[in-house]
Amino acid sequence: MALSWNEIKDRAVKFSKEWENDFNEDAEAKSFMDDFFNVFGIPRRRVASFEKHVKKTGGKQGFIDLLWKGVILIEFKSRGKDLDKAHTQARGYFPGLKDAELPRYILVSDFARFRLYDLEEDITIEFKLQELVNNVQHFGFIAGYQKQVYKEQDPVNIKAAELMGRLHDRLEDIGYQGHSLEVYLVRLLFCLFAEDTTIFIRQEFQNFIEQRTSPDGSDLAAKLQQLFEVLNTPPDKRFTNLDEQLNSFPYVNGKLFEEPLRMASFDSKMRQALLDCCYLDWSQISPAIFGSMFQSVMNPQERRNLGAHYTSEKNILKLIKPLFLDELWQEFEKIKSNRNKLNEFHKRLSTLKFLDPACGCGNFLVITYRELRLLEIAILRALNKNGQGFLDVRDIIWLDVDMMYGIEYEEFPARIAEVAMWLMDHQMNMLISNEFGQYFARLPLKKAATIVHGNALRIDWEDVVSKTELSYIIGNPPFIGHHIQTELQKSDLHYTLKGIKAAGVMDYVSAWYYKAAEYIQNTIIKAAFVSTNSIVQGEQVGILWLHLINNFSIKIHFAHRTFKWSNEARGNAAVYCVIIGFANFDTNNKVIYEYEDIKAEPHELHSKNINPYLVDAKDIIISNNSSPICEVPKMMYGNKPTDGGNFLLTDQEKINFLINEPKADIFIKPFLSAREYINGEKRWCIWLVDSDPNILKQCPSITERIRLVKNFRGESKAATTRNYKFHNLFRQITQPKSDFLLIPRTTSENRNYIPIGFFTKDFIVGDTCQAIPDATLYHFGVLTSIMHMAWVKTTCGRLKSDYRYSKDIVYNNYPWPENPSDKHIKAIEKAAQKVLEVREQFPGSSLADLYHPLTMPPALVKAHNALDKAVDLAYRPQPFVSEAKRMEFLFELYEKYTAGLFSSQKPKKAPKTKK
Repeated sequence: MALSWNEIKDRAVKFSKEWENDFNEDAEAKSFMDDFFNVFGIPRRRVASFEKHVKKTGGKQGFIDLLWKGVILIEFKSRGKDLDKAHTQARGYFPGLKDAELPRYILVSDFARFRLYDLEEDITIEFKLQELVNNVQHFGFIAGYQKQVYKEQDPVNIKAAELMGRLHDRLEDIGYQGHSLEVYLVRLLFCLFAEDTTIFIRQEFQNFIEQRTSPDGSDLAAKLQQLFEVLNTPPDKRFTNLDEQLNSFPYVNGKLFEEPLRMASFDSKMRQALLDCCYLDWSQISPAIFGSMFQSVMNPQERRNLGAHYTSEKNILKLIKPLFLDELWQEFEKIKSNRNKLNEFHKRLSTLKFLDPACGCGNFLVITYRELRLLEIAILRALNKNGQGFLDVRDIIWLDVDMMYGIEYEEFPARIAEVAMWLMDHQMNMLISNEFGQYFARLPLKKAATIVHGNALRIDWEDVVSKTELSYIIGNPPFIGHHIQTELQKSDLHYTLKGIKAAGVMDYVSAWYYKAAEYIQNTIIKAAFVSTNSIVQGEQVGILWLHLINNFSIKIHFAHRTFKWSNEARGNAAVYCVIIGFANFDTNNKVIYEYEDIKAEPHELHSKNINPYLVDAKDIIISNNSSPICEVPKMMYGNKPTDGGNFLLTDQEKINFLINEPKADIFIKPFLSAREYINGEKRWCIWLVDSDPNILKQCPSITERIRLVKNFRGESKAATTRNYKFHNLFRQITQPKSDFLLIPRTTSENRNYIPIGFFTKDFIVGDTCQAIPDATLYHFGVLTSIMHMAWVKTTCGRLKSDYRYSKDIVYNNYPWPENPSDKHIKAIEKAAQKVLEVREQFPGSSLADLYHPLTMPPALVKAHNALDKAVDLAYRPQPFVSEAKRMEFLFELYEKYTAGLFSSQKPKKAPKTKK
C-alpha cells in the first residue's frame, strides 16, 4: 500500500536529519539513495539500479550513478561541487540509452542540494536538503502520486493505444480470440495502470514479468494465470507457501479476476510487446483514452458497422457542462460559505445517477465521474477551510462509481468501461490523498458501475436503472446513416420508432432520441446526445422531431450547432456534429452555442426558444412541400437515365462514336451532371425523345446501345424498372421545355455559395441536378445569395458533409422577399448580372475553381458581396449581424406565409428579364 503524504513528510524530516553531515559521493551515494527512496515507501532495488554501464557522448564509457528506466536518472557529486556540470554529465549518458530507458526526470545532488529537471514540462526545481519536506510533492511520481495533466493529442495516449492494439493482434493471430481475449486484455490493462498509480507497488507488474518469466515467453501465460488467481484471492485465503513476489500483490476482487479463462500462449515477441506496454507511464494516461484503445483493436469495417466514434474529453465537456456541471458549480459558489447548505449539497450530489445508453468504453461516464469528484473535492476543501482536517478521509467521500450506468452492444468495450470507472475512481482518490494527507484507496473493489452488455434499442432502460432514480441521460450513440445500416440495425430502428411513417430514412441515432424521450416522460430527467448534424436537417426533422414535440412534449434546452468533431483514435474519425440537450419540460435558460466556422470555438447565444433546426425561433417543422410557398417558378428534378451508362458519353467517347456513326449526330445532346458542371468538364448523352425511327434504324451503334439498356433494366431488382417498355428513352424524363436555371443537388459545404447557372433547353439535365424553367436574374440573384445559403445550411440534408439540395424541403419552403419593390428587384438583377459577367472573365476556370474559398477571385467575391447586400435590402433595411439572425428572420417569414396571413399578399412575382 502506498504511504500517505503525512507519512512521507515525516520520513522526509528524518531523512534530512540523518544525512545533514554526510557528503562523500563514493562512500555514501548508494546508501543515500536507498534511504531517499524509502522516504516514499519504495524499495530502491525494485525500480532502479546503480552504476549502469553506458556509452557516453563521443563514444566514451560511463557509469550512471542511478537509473530508473524511463523515469529518472540521478547523478551525484560531493558536497559543494558544480551541479551544472553534473547535469551536463547526466545528459551525456542519453546516447547510450534505449528509447524505453530515456528518463523523464534528471536529479543531480551534492547531498546538501537537490536539483530536479522535469524534461517533459521543461521545469527545474532546486532546494536544500533541509527543505525536502516542503518539496516532496515534486517526487510524487516515485510513490505513484503523479500530477494528472491530460492532453487530447498527448503522444503517450496514442502510444498506449497502439501498443495495446499490437498486443491484441498478436494474441488474436495465435488463435486466442473472442470473450477470453477481451477479458484478458482488460485484466492486463488494469495491471498496467495499477503499478503506476499506487494500486500495486511501483513497477511490481513489470518486475514480475522481467524477473519471473523466461525471455522466450514460454512460461508467461502460466505465470499470468497464477497472478490473476492471486489478485482474486484474499490474503488470508492464499497458499501459505506462495512465492513472496506473487504474495505482495494486493487483493483486487470486484469480479475483475474472478472468471476462469482459457490459458493464452506467448512467445518472445509477445512478451516484449507486453513489456513495451509496461515501460509507459500509465499514470499519465486518462482512463477516457480507453475509447481510443478500443478503436485501436477494431478493424475499420467493424468501426463503421458499430458507429464507434470515440469522443474526446473536450467534446464530452461540451455536453456535460451545459447539461448539469455548470449549474452545479454555480450552486456551489453561492453556498460554499454556508456549512449546512454545503453538506446538503454534498449529499444531493452523491444521489445523482447517470445513464449512457450507448456507452462504448465509458468515456462519457468516466469524464462525468471525474468532474463530479473534482466538485466533491472542492466541497471538502470548503468544509475544511479552517484546516482542522478529517479523522478518517473514508468517512467524507460519498461519491462512488455505482452512480454510473451504461448499456453497450459489444462486450469488450463494456468490460473496459467497468475498469475505466475503477481506475478513474482510484485517480481521484489519489487527489484526495494528496489534498488531505491520508492515503485513500478502495481495495478490495466493492462497488462497480452498472454496465449492461446488450442492445439498448431492444432492452427496457428501466431494467438498468429506474427513471425515478435517474438524473441525467448522456452519450454519443452510433451515427450510422440509413444507407449503410445492416438489416439488424434497420430492424432495431423500425422496432424503436414504432411505425413512424418514413422511419426507414432515419439515421440510427434517431432511435436513441426517441427512446430517451419516451423514457423521461413525467420526470425531471434531462438528456443530451452528440449526433451527426443530419438529425437536425432535411426530412429527418419532419419525421423525428415532429413526433418528439407533439407526442412527448420535448423541449430543447441547449444546443451546439454544427462543429467539426474528430478524435485521437487510430483510424481517426472526423464528422460534423451537433449536441442537443432536451427534456420534457421547458426552461427559461436556453443557450445556443454558435460556431463562426466548423473548426472554431463556440460562443453562447441566449435564446427564447430553440427549434429542431437549432435556431432561436418557434418549434416550426418544415415538411416536404410539392409546390413553392411563394409565387416563383417551380423546380424540376433532372432526367434519370437508369441505363447502365449506355446512353452517356465522355467528350472522347462522343468523338469516337460519331466517327463510326456520323448520322447519330442529331441524337447527341450536351448532358449536365453536377460533377461535370461544377468542374467544367463536358459530357454528352444519346437523347432519343421524338427521334425519327427511319434515321434511328440507320444507326446500328445506337440500336445496339438500346439493346444493352433493355438487358440492364431487365436485371433490375425494381419491378417498375424491369417493366418499363421504352428502352430507347431515359427511365425518367423531366426535361424543361424552355431555358432554365440549373442547381446541382450536391455541393461542397466549403463553398460560400452553391454554383448555379443558366442554360438553354437543348442541354439535357441529369438527375444529379435540378432545373427551374423560366427563371430570371432576380431568381438567380436570390438563390445565389448568402441569405438563401443560410436557409440551405439549416434545412437541407447532407451527403457526408456536403449540401444535399432538396426541391420539396429547401426550395419549395424558402421564404422569398415579401412583396419586393421594383427598385429592389432591379438592384438584385443588376448585381446578379455582374456576378455572371465576372465569371465570364475567367473562361479557363471551372466553377469549382471560382467558388473554392482559397481561389475565389477578388472580383467575384466583390460581386457576390454586392449581390448579398441587394438581397438583404429586399428583405429589410436593417443589416443581419449573423447567420443565426438571418434564420430567425426567415423562420418568422416562413410562419407568416404558411399560416396564410398573407394569402392575398404573397411575395410579388418578379417580371421576366434577360439573362
